[in-house]
Amino acid sequence: MMEEQPLAANRQADTWKIAWHTPVYRIKIIIGTIVLIAVLMALPYFFAYIELINGMQFNDRLLQLIPPRDISIAMFIIIWSMTGYTAYRCTQSPSLFIVVLYSLILLLLSRMITISIFPLNPPMGLIPLKDPLSNLFYGGTRAFITKDLFYSGHTSTQFLLFLSLQKRKEKILALLATVAVAILVLVQHIHYTIDVLAAFIITYIIYLLGKKVAKY
Repeated sequence: MMEEQPLAANRQADTWKIAWHTPVYRIKIIIGTIVLIAVLMALPYFFAYIELINGMQFNDRLLQLIPPRDISIAMFIIIWSMTGYTAYRCTQSPSLFIVVLYSLILLLLSRMITISIFPLNPPMGLIPLKDPLSNLFYGGTRAFITKDLFYSGHTSTQFLLFLSLQKRKEKILALLATVAVAILVLVQHIHYTIDVLAAFIITYIIYLLGKKVAKY
């Protein structure tokens, strides 16, 4: 077992060396990283603008049946545990890294488009989600944006991780995390039902596009 770990580490290092010395891969990683940083830097300004827009409010019958509860801690643990695990797996696989990178860029950009096209006011009974890490992308730890609704970013991100990860056990874990988050955002009334359902459809399309863009 002691000998297997260095061998595995050497194989991963060799895989990264081969990928990095592939011109197309190297260029795509550099461009993708720059674009992702630019999009993340633009998000606080975008969400601040969206918060000023008056949108529609749905009569969501499913939410009316669910008493709102604050389950921020559970969501924080699920979301960032899966995010951390996927980040770790990306360090092991150049192909996984580039697919996640471009799929995430497309996901963020598509949400900016759909949120702009379909402005919504928050659901009745919404309870602010306490997530200091996510809030950094919304404008600070004290920021809480209520109108980034269509489609659900929490659900779509978890579903993207499920689609991207390839090993059976990790896919099962990611699927359970996705379902849990999809349910919990409704319990906390952070999203409408349509936001969650649309997240699965749109994210699947984005993942397919991300794989094509990431191909090298």
